Amino acid sequence: MDDQTTDVGSTPVPGAPVEGGMLREDVVREVLARLARGEHVKTIARELGADKKTIKRWRQRGAWRPRTPRVYPKAIDAHRPFLERRGPEVGWNGAVLLRELQAQGFTGGYQQVQRALQPLRTTRQWAARATVRFETGPGEQAQVDFGQLLVWIADVATAVHFFVFTLGFSRRAVAYAYRNERLDTLLDGHERALGHFGGVPLSCLYDNPRTITLGRSAGQVLWHPRFEDFARYYGFTPRACQPYRARTKGKVESGVKYVKRNALAGRRFANWAALETWLEEWAATVSDVREHGTTHERPIDRFARETLTPLGSQPPYHYTAPRRRIVAADALVAIAAGRYSVPVRYVGQTVDVRETATHYVIVAGDTCIAQHAKAGRHAVVMEPAHYAGLLRPGPPLLADAPQWDPAYHALGAVEVRDLAIYETLSAIGGGQ
Repeated sequence: MDDQTTDVGSTPVPGAPVEGGMLREDVVREVLARLARGEHVKTIARELGADKKTIKRWRQRGAWRPRTPRVYPKAIDAHRPFLERRGPEVGWNGAVLLRELQAQGFTGGYQQVQRALQPLRTTRQWAARATVRFETGPGEQAQVDFGQLLVWIADVATAVHFFVFTLGFSRRAVAYAYRNERLDTLLDGHERALGHFGGVPLSCLYDNPRTITLGRSAGQVLWHPRFEDFARYYGFTPRACQPYRARTKGKVESGVKYVKRNALAGRRFANWAALETWLEEWAATVSDVREHGTTHERPIDRFARETLTPLGSQPPYHYTAPRRRIVAADALVAIAAGRYSVPVRYVGQTVDVRETATHYVIVAGDTCIAQHAKAGRHAVVMEPAHYAGLLRPGPPLLADAPQWDPAYHALGAVEVRDLAIYETLSAIGGGQ
């Protein structure tokens, strides 16, 4: 008989302080204290409703110890390695696993499989919720995302899509307001952010936006060709979070919340330009200079240790191949169903039109001769400076009027004729 259980045949008094066949810990301490005071085993057993052999056994041990549970072999034990490997592949489906185990000779039931799966499912859930903070070195990574918020522009609650670009090491961030999240918007936000920081990180991390990620093949992200070309142009490596693991992009996720709750909470702006101005001011006067909760440093101070690749004098990325145009006589160039002016001296010449996210750049040879913000279809955009000194066409001005035109008679002059002429004409008329 196991010496940790009460003896068979003992008859404890009703209400005895026994749990699961053993005296409770506090009762054992009482037994040992009473034995130490010299009380008899028989008296202690009678008063506590326990067997005398149990009292003697605790006297022999001298201290309370919990019972070591007995482990009985189960039919499922031999199949636990299979459950650990196969379980995630079938979504921990007990019915499927039972069917497959029975094919391997398992003779137990469904509940036995479910009990074996429970700790495995729990461990899986913890692993799914748990994250490990990922810190990047200076200049290694930036995280990029969009956030959305209704913002009051004058008297209208306007949906604003704000682009947030956060440097991983310094936590320095910028935000720009847009009306959509299209590809040209995303690329424009990148160019503005890279220009703001004056350099390029080694990689940028994204949460699989459909504007730039077309899917996956053999575990590799399929990037939009134009975005891939853009990344190659600026020299950074794009990376995407694992699907449904956007929290691995935590720095910029926190940055999006910070913009919503700090920069834009309760704000109202006279117009869109006022919103953009405030975001730039907020980044410089608030975001850059506060003490960050994780690094316990100001982002602007840590930025001094960032090692970004300098931009230098690199021109903006051209979103399409240059289009060749001939400047019309009115010094306008036709672009995308609109017309845009260039200096009049280029009338009749061939120029190249290059496109950025927000502008058309018109180039003659290697010289930029005009730059216009994109306007709507059929718009005519004319820069007054392009027409400076232009003499409008009109009738030529002559120094002196002709003096000897034989058909010209000065206004008000009356020709003097001999009266005999009128008499002759009258006689001829009367004869008719």
